[in-house]
Amino acid sequence: MKPFTYARAADTPEAVREASGPSHDFIAGGTNLLDLMKLEVMAPDKLVDINRLDLKQISETEDGGLRIGALVTNSDCAADDRIRRDYPVLSRAILAGASGQLRNKATTGGNLCQRTRCYYFYDTAMPCNKREPGSGCQAIGGATRLHAIFGASDQCIATYPGDMAVAMSALDASVEIEGKDGASRTVPVRDFHRLPGDRPDKDNVLEDGELITAVTLPAPTGGRQSYRKVRDRASYAFALVSVAADIGMEDGKISHAALAFGGVAHKPWHKPELDALLTGKEPSDALFAEAADLLLAEAQGQGGNNFKILLLRRTLRAVLREATQMGETA
Repeated sequence: MKPFTYARAADTPEAVREASGPSHDFIAGGTNLLDLMKLEVMAPDKLVDINRLDLKQISETEDGGLRIGALVTNSDCAADDRIRRDYPVLSRAILAGASGQLRNKATTGGNLCQRTRCYYFYDTAMPCNKREPGSGCQAIGGATRLHAIFGASDQCIATYPGDMAVAMSALDASVEIEGKDGASRTVPVRDFHRLPGDRPDKDNVLEDGELITAVTLPAPTGGRQSYRKVRDRASYAFALVSVAADIGMEDGKISHAALAFGGVAHKPWHKPELDALLTGKEPSDALFAEAADLLLAEAQGQGGNNFKILLLRRTLRAVLREATQMGETA
């Protein structure tokens, strides 16, 4: 591991000030960052410990939603009674990820910032535009089982590996960010992660020194929520595809629909046109087939992951049947 400087911040302004630099990083749980440092995939010159910051609470907002501090652990978030009651898709998504030990350390902010699990990104002997811009992408034409079917570029075909952010995308959550000189901004989770384009090394919209301070969930919709993760084994595995859904029903019709998808793109995938197509319609297999056609119209397999297209179609149908109480099918 490359030597680095360590600083421990007492408050958010100090954390942002200490982390302002081209090769400076925050550390909280460290469940992803430390692995990458040991492999020398990431080699920051300075780490700023933010564990002393007052960002460990889940509190209610004035509009009936919840504000989840950036240092709330995944375990605490998933176990919170309000999350389990009003946002069960989020609790289920978190519990579908990693292991109990990792969830006890991993934080809300850190989970959002985790890096891809692309085989070639982790192997420093292989060229990777995400790790070293301009070096090439060994994944293209290589082993692509876990790779993207949406939003890829000729620079990168990797996927975002997380579960939590997929659920937050379905819930239309927002990320609170604090930067230099007290400047703050709020970004929808749906816009927080980036597609690779010609800058695959830049995973999200955070600028130099900016720190996630919280994630805000809007007031619950009262809909039926579901998270389905399809993976190679029953636990401790990344999604081949996943679907998060918040579906409301009224008078036999879908009153609102919000869906997001994991394991298929460089970011949690959300297609607003899909939500609009479903809203106001009576649930039927014909409607769900139309929804899948719309979702997959621009899907492009990479060879080894072509199966994801059919798998996502079937998983979406199963989730929609469950959420609209039509029953489940494989």
